[in-house]
Amino acid sequence: MTNDERLLAMLIYLISFFTAFIGPLIIWLIKKNDSDFIDFHGRQYLNLFISSTIYFVISAILAIIVIGLFLSAIVGLWVFIITIVAAVKAFSGEYYRIPFTIKFL
Repeated sequence: MTNDERLLAMLIYLISFFTAFIGPLIIWLIKKNDSDFIDFHGRQYLNLFISSTIYFVISAILAIIVIGLFLSAIVGLWVFIITIVAAVKAFSGEYYRIPFTIKFL
């Protein structure tokens, strides 16, 4: 894999801090046919995004009984940390599977 592939895979994760869904989706859609590595990390990010959205909805529902407030904080912290870890792994050229995500793609 080339340095450009590693950089774009890392960028999928890092741009998500600014654009959440649109930026990573655009990179993935443009480059997924050019590189299996970028395709893999694009799918991993989108699975993370969809899974974390589901986890946040569940936390919001559980906020009625207060535990959802704690779960929401935990999910937010987990998404932040795992996004940074995945970006570092992508830049180092590793195929990193994100834990606790539901595989949609």
